[in-house]
Amino acid sequence: MKRERKDKKRDVRVLLHNIRSTHNVGSIFRTADAGGVSHIYISGYTPSPLDQFKRKQKDIAKTALGAEDSVAWSKAGTLKKLIATLKIDGFSVVALEQSKKSVDYKKVELGEKVLLVVGNEVKGMSPELLKLADVVAEIPMRGEKESLNVSVAFGIALFQLLKI
Repeated sequence: MKRERKDKKRDVRVLLHNIRSTHNVGSIFRTADAGGVSHIYISGYTPSPLDQFKRKQKDIAKTALGAEDSVAWSKAGTLKKLIATLKIDGFSVVALEQSKKSVDYKKVELGEKVLLVVGNEVKGMSPELLKLADVVAEIPMRGEKESLNVSVAFGIALFQLLKI
């Protein structure tokens, strides 16, 4: 049973593109539920909560702890078409990625409708996908490692962007 979102002034949706790990997907679902995300779009080879026979994927269910049932989700078709449609509907597109054009995630201001895009754990997002974003947000790294786990980065960015 899906709960009504608590944040009625903002519609936040998420696009998961080419995420490899079922554990990361499940963790993102759980965090998305906590943040009041209204919809998750799954694209590329990202595993979905249901397999081809409509059975629950055990690894996703294990980490999502029911959030795969409480957050609406769908398989995305063509990314260009999905993003274009959402932009026509008034959504701004924020890609979470390290790039030459990225800005500090703390400086990103959100409107009422937002699509937050996260990509592959190792390769990140393609230049083509980044071009579809209105802004590319980056979490600064202060240690020796260059990046965070995708589900951890998603959680940090979501809660900062929503000012939760």
